[in-house]
Amino acid sequence: MSRFRGVIFDLDGTLLDTLLDLANSMNAALRGLGFAPHPVDGYRTMVGEGSEVLARRALPPASRDEATVARCVAAFLAEYSRRWNEHTRPYPGIPELLDILSDRRIRMTILSNKKQELTELTVARLLPSWRFDAVAGARPDVPKKPDPTAALRLAAELRLSPGEILYLGDTNTDMQTATGAGMHPVGALWGFRTEEELRTSGARAVVAHPRDLAVFFEGKKEGKGAPPRSR
Repeated sequence: MSRFRGVIFDLDGTLLDTLLDLANSMNAALRGLGFAPHPVDGYRTMVGEGSEVLARRALPPASRDEATVARCVAAFLAEYSRRWNEHTRPYPGIPELLDILSDRRIRMTILSNKKQELTELTVARLLPSWRFDAVAGARPDVPKKPDPTAALRLAAELRLSPGEILYLGDTNTDMQTATGAGMHPVGALWGFRTEEELRTSGARAVVAHPRDLAVFFEGKKEGKGAPPRSR
């Protein structure tokens, strides 16, 4: 039997394809402040560490003073509050994966660097058919990923040891979070970053399709679909 009894999912780039809505929101904010927008694909390497880091990366280097960053963050959040679900949807295969894990009674949680209220709203609206034991977003009293504090708090809520939890994410931030928490880091290749980044950042395995993750919760008897490429 599998040693994993729980899973922590990253949200953006792992469960949900949020890239276009994030890019459109930041580009609208940049235009409003008089700055040039970026191509949508350019945001793959900007997102993942919260709105302040996104703003710093999106702004020109000469305009990254605290006041301009704060204005950019405020403008982005205002735009994103209106646009967040225009194009955002679960990735293909995610509903099937969540069904499989639910049937096997795997404890499921979500950990995001989105603000807590927006994380809860996104999950409630776009992933309403599945029960998550906890949905954790960015809060003032908890350090953001890659600090492992929030991940360890989720483990405590589940009453599981870190070694019993698989962590699925799509960025170096997620792999570093999982490693720091003593969990099993698995990289999602359908997300925002490259396999090289995921492995370099500590991924113990990578999966090319959501259903491939089910192998980790089966033991040795089954293994439908392409096997995960373990390091």
